[in-house]
Amino acid sequence: MELIDIKGVGPVLFQASKRAKRLSIKLKPFEPVKVVVPVDMHPKEALGFVEANKSWILKNLVKVKEKENDLTIFDESTHFVTHSFTLCIRKSKLSRVRMQLKNGILLVEYPETMNVKSASIQDSIRYAIEEALRLSAKNYLPKRLYQLAQQHGFLYNRVFIKNLKSRWGSCSHVNNINLNLHLMRLPHHLIDSVLLHELCHTVEKNHGKGFWALMDKVTGGRAKMLDKEMKEYRTVIY
Repeated sequence: MELIDIKGVGPVLFQASKRAKRLSIKLKPFEPVKVVVPVDMHPKEALGFVEANKSWILKNLVKVKEKENDLTIFDESTHFVTHSFTLCIRKSKLSRVRMQLKNGILLVEYPETMNVKSASIQDSIRYAIEEALRLSAKNYLPKRLYQLAQQHGFLYNRVFIKNLKSRWGSCSHVNNINLNLHLMRLPHHLIDSVLLHELCHTVEKNHGKGFWALMDKVTGGRAKMLDKEMKEYRTVIY
């Protein structure tokens, strides 16, 4: 593994790999450009490969930079509190990342020799958050959905907890309800709003006047206000 500064590109990490059969370029947020090189290939060929693909690298580095600006970066100062746990990040003398969910605290410890902003550590933190949210969601959302359905007279088929990227929930034509595990990051009243939204879709399959009238009925006339408040939250944290 060798880090070389290439004019016009910046730091490029050349990594030899026994598995690699050809040269390849990998770009990730907060990491240098990485070139995977077959072990039997001459270094000059790898350098020439970078030079030949410089325009492609620069074009895609712009996209990577945009993604960096949009990503949530988790570190020791991050304030992240959900329905059931608080995130705590800290350095440790361990050689690898350790995650533990106990007594309402999601503890993620990372090696002190690594940068918390590196892609590998950030991926580990996000994985820990996702799994903790999934556990919390499975324990809470189905029960709460059932309570609201009983309270307002709705019938549904099955409920599934998923890591949805672009929506908080959905209701199928046979009234199966999918719920986003990231709902657990929302205030209680907004979780209920999403659950009621999907329950209303068991009766009204679109967002027409009938749907909003039903939502107003089950939310005490607050349907549009709650919908507007929901827009302040992103479905994902990265």
